[in-house]
Amino acid sequence: MKESLNMKSTGLRIYGKEDLRIEEFELPEIKEDEILATVVSDTMCMSSWKLAKEGENHKKTPDDLKNNPALIGHEFAGKILKVGKKWQDKFSAGEDYVVQPNLARDDTPFVPGYSYPYIGGDATVIIIPNEVMELNCLIPFNGKAYYEGSLCEPLSCVIAAFDAQFHLIPHTYNHEMGIKKNGNLLLLGGTGPMGLLAIDYAIHSNVKPKVVVVTDINQEKLDRAEKLYPSDEVKMLFINVNNLSIEKQKELLLSAVDNEGYDDVFSMISVAPIVTLAGELLRADGCLNQFAGPVNKDFKATLNFYDVHYNFTHVTGTSGGNAENEAKAAEIIASGKLNVAKVITHVLGLNAAAETTLNQPEIGGGKKLTYPTKKFERIELANVDPTSGLGKVLAKHDGLWSPEAEQWILENEPDITA
Repeated sequence: MKESLNMKSTGLRIYGKEDLRIEEFELPEIKEDEILATVVSDTMCMSSWKLAKEGENHKKTPDDLKNNPALIGHEFAGKILKVGKKWQDKFSAGEDYVVQPNLARDDTPFVPGYSYPYIGGDATVIIIPNEVMELNCLIPFNGKAYYEGSLCEPLSCVIAAFDAQFHLIPHTYNHEMGIKKNGNLLLLGGTGPMGLLAIDYAIHSNVKPKVVVVTDINQEKLDRAEKLYPSDEVKMLFINVNNLSIEKQKELLLSAVDNEGYDDVFSMISVAPIVTLAGELLRADGCLNQFAGPVNKDFKATLNFYDVHYNFTHVTGTSGGNAENEAKAAEIIASGKLNVAKVITHVLGLNAAAETTLNQPEIGGGKKLTYPTKKFERIELANVDPTSGLGKVLAKHDGLWSPEAEQWILENEPDITA
C-alpha cells in the first residue's frame, strides 16, 4: 500500500493589504521533485512588513491573493521530513536546512515567503518546490540552533553588499571587488539588525577596514552596539547625529576620520538628504551602497557627478543575497565566528506573527524571532523576569538569545496546534 504524504500545516498567509491570517490547511502529497520539511524558526525582515503593506501591489505576489494566498516569512530553518525521489541522492530525512529565498530567476519574481501557497517561514510544515533545489538554494545547516539558521539569510544580504563594493586597481579602469582593505567604512543608521550584522561581519571578515563608524539618532541603540561589538583590530566609533543639521553631520563624520573621507559607505536608511550626504562623504575611489530598500519607487537623491568623473566615486546597491552568499553565511555562523544572537531582541509564537509583522516599525528593537510550531505572545528579551525559567537561561548568556534559550522555548511553550 502506497504511503500517503498528505498532512496538515498551520501557517500565516497573506490575502491582501494588511490582511494576514493564521489558518490550518491541507498540504498536497509531495511530488517526486519536492521535499517536505518542518520549520522550526523564522526571523522577521522589514521586507515582510513592506509585503503586508503592499499586498497585491508587491512585485513578488500573485495577482489574486484573495483566492491565491501566499505563506509569508523568508528567513527560516528547519528539518527535512521526506524527500522526493529526484533529490534522494542529495538530501535525507532528518537533515537540518536553510533556504536562500532569492531564487534569482529571469522569468518570474516569485520566491519563497512572498509568492507560494506551501513554502514560507511562518508555517509548521512546508513543501519545498523543485526550483529551490535546482538553483542550489536548499542548503544544509550544521549550527547549534535553528535561530542561527534563520539568520543565515540576513547575513547573506550583508555578505552580498560587502562583495558588491568595488574599487579601482591603481592606474587601470579595472576593479577589485569588496570593501577597501584598511579603509574607512561608514554605516549610516547602522544600529538596526542589518547594521549590527554588518558591524559583526566587518570586524570578523578576512578583509577588514581600518575604521568603522556607525551613526544613529538613538543613544541607547548606539551604546548597545558599542557594548556588543568591541574590536582589538578595528577602530570602532559610534556617533549620535540626533538633531544635527546635514552640514553638522558632515563636519562631525569627516572629523572622525581626520577629514580623509570614506572608502565604503553603506546607507542603511532611505532618507534622501542622508543619501546625498553619503555621496559627499566619499573620498576618491569611494563606493556608496544603498543598502536599505526604498518604499517609494520615485525615491531620489542628489549625486555629485564631478566626483564621479574626476574622483572616480562609485554607487551600487544590493537587494538580498544569493545561494553562494547563503552557503557562506551558513558556514560562518556554524563555525561560531559571528554570534548572530546579538541582533535578536524579541521572540514569539506563530499566534503573534501577524500583529508583529504589521507593527515592526512601532515595536522597534532588533530581529523578531518566531517559533512557528509554538503558541505564545511576543516576549521582549530585555523585559523578561530574571527569576522566571527563561529569565534564568538568559542571565547565563548575558541577556542574549542562545541555543539553550531556544531549547527552553521548544520544551516549555505549548504547540500552536494544541
